[in-house]
Amino acid sequence: MSVLDKLKKSSTIKESSILSKSQFFTEKDMIQTDVPMVNVALSGSLDGGLTPGLTMFAGPSKHFKTAFALLMASAYMKKYKDAVVLFYDSEFGTPQSYFETFNIDTERVLHTPITDVEQLKHDIMNQLQSIEKNDRVIIILDSIGNLASKKEVEDSIEGKSVADMSRAKQIKSLFRMITPHLTLKDIPMIVVNHTYKEIGMFPKDIVGGGTGSYYSADTIWILGRQQDKDGTEIVGYNFIINVEKSRYVREKSKIPVTVSFDGGINKWSGLMDIALESNFVTKPSNGWYAKVDQDTGEVLEKKRFADTQTEEFWKDIIVDNKFKEFVRKKYEITYSNIMGENEVLEEADAT
Repeated sequence: MSVLDKLKKSSTIKESSILSKSQFFTEKDMIQTDVPMVNVALSGSLDGGLTPGLTMFAGPSKHFKTAFALLMASAYMKKYKDAVVLFYDSEFGTPQSYFETFNIDTERVLHTPITDVEQLKHDIMNQLQSIEKNDRVIIILDSIGNLASKKEVEDSIEGKSVADMSRAKQIKSLFRMITPHLTLKDIPMIVVNHTYKEIGMFPKDIVGGGTGSYYSADTIWILGRQQDKDGTEIVGYNFIINVEKSRYVREKSKIPVTVSFDGGINKWSGLMDIALESNFVTKPSNGWYAKVDQDTGEVLEKKRFADTQTEEFWKDIIVDNKFKEFVRKKYEITYSNIMGENEVLEEADAT
């Protein structure tokens, strides 16, 4: 018996395994959404999507944070017909009709109202202890940014006005406890959070709740918003996904997703800029767009931008392997051989 086999046999942790065969480092379960560039923002790939672990959407009020969470839940339930949503609610701003907008079966959603961090910590740990690895569960917390600590509530009842120094510690404890369970049991969890402005000459957005959630998260989006106008009339918003932290996507990547008041999420948001950059689409004249035949270089029929936002226009492009590879190279984190240069130096020394 080799030393490695002896160590594995002696381990008291049943999940211990040879790293090359570890279930925790093999290919992750990807939950693909219906919006290609949302998949890119999650994984760096058009074919990717949401993975098990902690994903956080942070931003000011009315920045589509809960809607993005429900988009992920809808995709998860579409892939797994027996899946359920565990929905922790501290804001009570998401009516049943909002779930139905995303085609989420509300009969498969457990709505759990919460009032403080400690209450959440106790309940979610009980739930995670009961969930088994093959149970199909997605957890949504809406939101951690608006959740008080138990001490803050008790101080208010007692009429005290002292600053609460316990909340950040309790949030850090919460995420420290739940993160291993999410990975071990392949559970995706989406946390909605708030942001605040850093003090300084050039203030930037800071994710609320202290460092606990930031350290534990696999993915953090900070969401921005721009008005989408038709003339002077506001017809919707361009939400900008700023990738603040990711294990898969290059940090500081910016991906736009358009949402109109009439049509909802534009499935083809964000694709045009990449298609132009990769020469899959060209602008033959101002205001006009045309696909480029990748075999002949021929410029095909011209269309106005609004007419390009269809499945007919994009379906051939997004399945093209060259386009997929271009997107991956632009957004995906790549890993090279860190020790490669040292090996060259060692070979030079040997000669």
